[in-house]
Amino acid sequence: MAVEAVAVAPPIGVPVEDDVGARPTEHLPLRQLFQISLYWLGINSIMGGLGVVVQKQVPALVPADLLGPALAFQSIVTMIMAALIQPTVGAISDYTISRWGRRKPYIAIGATLDVIFLTGIALSNAYVALVVFLILVQFSSNFAQGPFQGYIPDLVPPKQVALASALVGIMQTLGFVLGTVVITFGVLNGQYLIPLVFLGLIELGTAIGTIIWVREGPRARDRGGRSWWQVAKSAWATDILAEKSFLNLVISRLLFFAGLNMLLGFYLIFMQFTLLLPNAEQALWINITTGSVALLTMVSTIPSARISDRVGRKPVLYAACAIGAMGMLVSALAPTVQVFVIGAVLIGIASGTFLAVDWALMTDIIPKAASGRYMGISNIAVAAGGPLASVIGGAALFALTAGAVVPPLGPRAAFAAAIVLFFLAAFFLRRVDARAREDRLADEVLLAGSPP
Repeated sequence: MAVEAVAVAPPIGVPVEDDVGARPTEHLPLRQLFQISLYWLGINSIMGGLGVVVQKQVPALVPADLLGPALAFQSIVTMIMAALIQPTVGAISDYTISRWGRRKPYIAIGATLDVIFLTGIALSNAYVALVVFLILVQFSSNFAQGPFQGYIPDLVPPKQVALASALVGIMQTLGFVLGTVVITFGVLNGQYLIPLVFLGLIELGTAIGTIIWVREGPRARDRGGRSWWQVAKSAWATDILAEKSFLNLVISRLLFFAGLNMLLGFYLIFMQFTLLLPNAEQALWINITTGSVALLTMVSTIPSARISDRVGRKPVLYAACAIGAMGMLVSALAPTVQVFVIGAVLIGIASGTFLAVDWALMTDIIPKAASGRYMGISNIAVAAGGPLASVIGGAALFALTAGAVVPPLGPRAAFAAAIVLFFLAAFFLRRVDARAREDRLADEVLLAGSPP
């Protein structure tokens, strides 16, 4: 049975992005919600694995006094690629008509290219080659991810958005854990080819599952005679600047993920240069840390989503920011790896809470007809969170590194900076109108038509 949608003509004054009132109404079985979120496991398994590869390979390929700038540079250039591709291809998919539907052709192409480019990363033995293939992976993965993110707004009715968002958070976490655990085998012997290709095949498998299982949503939007180049440029049209709540939520998401990525992007460097753990112990504590964070992330997602249905999205997100700041404080001051894991556990709780509810709030406030475009732009914050953390953390390492060895204080300073990022995330969240978009637009129309 196809997913139903209620087509509603937009009232006068409603933005053009709401020209197709495709609000899904059919209650989806849990199996379909699971299938919609499964591809996140594949995508994040790659990103989890690459996070470890970067932290191990970049220090091995550049001098110690250039480690901070080298980490920051690769993060910035890969973020630029992700930021350009994801919203653009997401917007194009909103208008795509094919035998496979709007989203699936892009998922198939991107997932296939990922396997090829991951092989290139594994075979790179120079910093420049490594960065080039990291850029290419960002191209291919975001080529698939931009359109894929449109499925929840396309298919999930309002009453199931929180649950669907919680499942997204669980799959993202499981993928990150899987990628980290698999890549640990490469850490032990310094060979990454088999682990990375294996992760690429997992992602390709989840992409095939998405293509086979997930139903298509509303019809494609009408291009209105515009060329595909004009459609691609429309992803960056300035009309989006009028969406104040959307923009503030994107900024809040960026800052939260930067705080989260400060831990994920520097915890291995913290173990190596601050706690001075040997490789064998690093491999052990990588899995313990990742497993602890993942467990608490998954445990906290569905309860957080349920609570947000009762008390509202923003109070739960404020709690996530506070818990995240507390976790980074514990991590920054940790005298031992055991204490560090306690801080990481708090970050896991914050991450699960935020992942579930932030997705739900974003789905509530965006135009459903242009979900590919808006979800692609919103995920720039996720893509940019790592680079922003790398720039700030890398600057801390660079400022405190006076010789050929990274000082123990450097990673602690990076963790401390994340505390500020979590507080700033809460500040920008205050500016977000959490009402569902259709309710807000209806209220605005009523106000516009009421007598002065």
